[in-house]
Amino acid sequence: MKVLVSDNLGEIGVQTMREAGGIEVDVKTGLSPEEIKATIGQYDALVIRSATKVTEDLLAAATRLKVVGRAGIGLDNVDIPAATKRGVVVMNTPTGNVITTAEHTIAMIMSLSRNIPVGTATLKAGQWEKKRLQGREVFNKWLGVIGFGKIGSIVADRARGLKMRVMVHDPFVAPEQIEKAGYKSVGLEELYRTADYITVHVPKGKGTEKLIGRAAFAQMKEGVMITNCARGGILDEEALDEALASGKVAGAALDVFEREPPGVCGLFCHERVICTPHLGASTLEAQTNVAVAIAEQIIAYLKDGTIVNAVNVPSITGELLKKLGPYLALADSIGLLQAQLSRGPVKKVEIIYEGDFNGLDLSPVSMAILRGLLTPMVRDAVNFVNSPVIAKEMGIKVIESISAESDHFINLISVRVSTTDMTTTVAGTIYGKRDPRIVQIDSFGLELVPEGHLALIYNEDKPGAIGSIGTTLGRHDINISRMQVGQDQDGENNIIFLRTDTLIPEDVLAELLALPQVRTVTPLEF
Repeated sequence: MKVLVSDNLGEIGVQTMREAGGIEVDVKTGLSPEEIKATIGQYDALVIRSATKVTEDLLAAATRLKVVGRAGIGLDNVDIPAATKRGVVVMNTPTGNVITTAEHTIAMIMSLSRNIPVGTATLKAGQWEKKRLQGREVFNKWLGVIGFGKIGSIVADRARGLKMRVMVHDPFVAPEQIEKAGYKSVGLEELYRTADYITVHVPKGKGTEKLIGRAAFAQMKEGVMITNCARGGILDEEALDEALASGKVAGAALDVFEREPPGVCGLFCHERVICTPHLGASTLEAQTNVAVAIAEQIIAYLKDGTIVNAVNVPSITGELLKKLGPYLALADSIGLLQAQLSRGPVKKVEIIYEGDFNGLDLSPVSMAILRGLLTPMVRDAVNFVNSPVIAKEMGIKVIESISAESDHFINLISVRVSTTDMTTTVAGTIYGKRDPRIVQIDSFGLELVPEGHLALIYNEDKPGAIGSIGTTLGRHDINISRMQVGQDQDGENNIIFLRTDTLIPEDVLAELLALPQVRTVTPLEF
């Protein structure tokens, strides 16, 4: 069996794989996409960090590839759906660098507060600017932590050790869970209004891209300091540039950027901006941890078929995986749909299995539901193995029940999610032997293929409603590839699912919402 290491990996990881026996390891870093594509066909495993882009094109050439291992957490550079379609397992190491990244955040806050980088540079240049570089204490200051996952919670803990007052905003974590940990749970507006320091620890996604922009800066107190060691693009760099120029933001510490490497960046002109080249996970300890972890995971899979920390496959035997495969895909889709339909922190998840499942162990299916539900909240940190643990840490109660009876389907998986604001039910089944379908959303019956760009529209069941929706999309050259309509029990309202060839832009969504018979419009992605 052959393994290609295409990005820099700690030598201990390479050595661990070589000493396992029966595994040949080639280390070829710095290859162009064309060069990797030309050679990938001879390898069973690919070990990467962030440089290699595992695209659908590359996967098509990887005829022997069984597994992709990411030494680290982020998987933005891997086309996971394409890998899943080709049966390639995608693994990461979600806990290997959380302490390192949290510590880097604290280091950035302290360096920013005490002007350490500028002080170093000016002193080396022969200047003694003691008076100009007066700093500020962090003692008793409010730190606003956005995102209370693994890293955000450690940052909060370390800041508490510095005697900072800590407030936390995380729309996916129950407020009592944050309060139980000893921090103040707040809404985003209160955090912006009150915090002396703000640090971001959320995954980059649809709801968090440019999360901190002009509107956010306008709400912040004068002289706030900002830190981003999470992902580039969560913080709007153009808006930050303006906030620094106006004095609204007294300083910013950045480890990540919208484009990496950033090249010429206007933010670098500000003396009150300190920055590092994505060093959050770059310590000897962290790189050793992730190198050893991914090496051991690759060995376990290639030699024994054991799957650890996979984001697209549960840790089960190959035989059981064949039987559960369609249900896992359905479960993941149900969870992902619930995540996009639900508002507010999740309190409870009820999973109901009805009908004939041929005596299968359904615990991996429940894990898949939780993974789909939690993915938009914690992104790469969640997988098929740790999803129940993360749910518990977030204060989510999970209840499972099984019944041999199903009224309308051979088997049915229903998931009821209760949040602080609402309760939503989504149910699905398998058509034929392998085709997942969503067949119920709350009181609406329908038949939805969970894939592609979708829009969920609630509208009045009156003549012309559907026509006006189609006309609006057509005016913007957006093609409807599929439309499914369901009706509620009283017959007054419709639920419409549209699948479009392209993503519906925000301005077009606003036009749809303005139509007289349309009540809500929710864009969905699978």
